[in-house]
Amino acid sequence: MGRTLWIIFGIIGFGLLMLLINHNSGETFGLPNDTFASALYLGVWGAVVAAAVVGSGQRLGEMARNAIIWLMAILVLCTVYVYRFELQEIGTRLAGGLLPGAPISRVSDDGRPEVVLTKGLGGHFQARADINGQSVSMMVDTGASTIALSFRDAERIGLDVESLRFIQPVVTANGRAMAAPVTLPEVSVGDITRHNVRAGVLERGKLAESLLGMSFIETLSSFHMSRDELVLRD
Repeated sequence: MGRTLWIIFGIIGFGLLMLLINHNSGETFGLPNDTFASALYLGVWGAVVAAAVVGSGQRLGEMARNAIIWLMAILVLCTVYVYRFELQEIGTRLAGGLLPGAPISRVSDDGRPEVVLTKGLGGHFQARADINGQSVSMMVDTGASTIALSFRDAERIGLDVESLRFIQPVVTANGRAMAAPVTLPEVSVGDITRHNVRAGVLERGKLAESLLGMSFIETLSSFHMSRDELVLRD
């Protein structure tokens, strides 16, 4: 390797010397000096690369395979970067399809946090909310004035259900029922969090699934739905 290095240095020195000698004439070995200098530059780098390849001890086939692998990796990375926004949208739809109700957090074009919810198997928009640190599966219901918790979910998030006063009449899909007004310290859907949210706990057995009502939704700057997605914007 040391001998090869000295040969490369010798070529560089010889080329520079020829350029100095032929500076006034403007040509070296029949080539314009600029062209000769470019050829010398490329030739030196080619010699360096060739020396490195030969010195590595790898076979030509193995080197070609490694070069193709690196080229493919670079192409994949470039493709992912160029189509990153389209791939993010595909990821959102895929996650929503595999995990209905799982909130997909993202940032809107104007920098606001957004959460995307997808329809469940029953055709309703589902949301997996965090209430007092517990995950609660809920159905989005813009017709409900407040968050409505089933008795079972109220127990699970740590509310003292024995002290609740069921004094508020409500109408559910199962008919009339009584609800106990409560205030939830914290409710989060994805990256959107609200504090001290009005809610109601329904009597035992009167509500099969908790509802994400307007006491949460009305605090948003906007929300809009398409056929399969509901977008909540902070």
